[in-house]
Amino acid sequence: MTTTDTKQTILQAARRVVQARGYNALSFRELAKEVGIKSASIHYHFPTKGDLGAALARRYTEDTAAYLDQLLVESQDPTSMMKDYTAAFRAALENDNRMCLCGILAAEHHDLPAEVRVEVDGFTDANVRWLAKVLALKQPDAQPEALERQALSIFAAIQGAQLVSRGRNDISVYDQMIESYRVAGLMP
Repeated sequence: MTTTDTKQTILQAARRVVQARGYNALSFRELAKEVGIKSASIHYHFPTKGDLGAALARRYTEDTAAYLDQLLVESQDPTSMMKDYTAAFRAALENDNRMCLCGILAAEHHDLPAEVRVEVDGFTDANVRWLAKVLALKQPDAQPEALERQALSIFAAIQGAQLVSRGRNDISVYDQMIESYRVAGLMP
């Protein structure tokens, strides 16, 4: 396995752990066992747990931003884009009742090193910016600040729906909450 492959394998394994059990469950020793390498090899790629957490959140944000940019390229229909957006959060729940990586990290905010918190904030910012762009398509005359406030509300509502659904181990709760947000006019 090349150095790049090893690093990617570590990140994939770490992502599964964090999405299922949170940042505090992340252990270099356990990751090393899962990946089939020595713990020192993980330290070679990520000297500290904070370095690993920051890299993980950064990659997640980059992947999400690329997906969101693609949605804007494929469609200019806000309703269609929002369905695809909420489906992405639903997909985490479908995958062994996991959470959005940065959502679960945000829940552990006080336990996170500063470098991880910065990356988690970047994820929120990227989502809010994208949501504001989508809302602007439906509300072209709205003030940017109003769009940003609504975008933040939508992001928080979707993260909350995911959390409640996960806590109940019932994906239908997520679906019901998302539909209620649409009916109430919070999102297209």
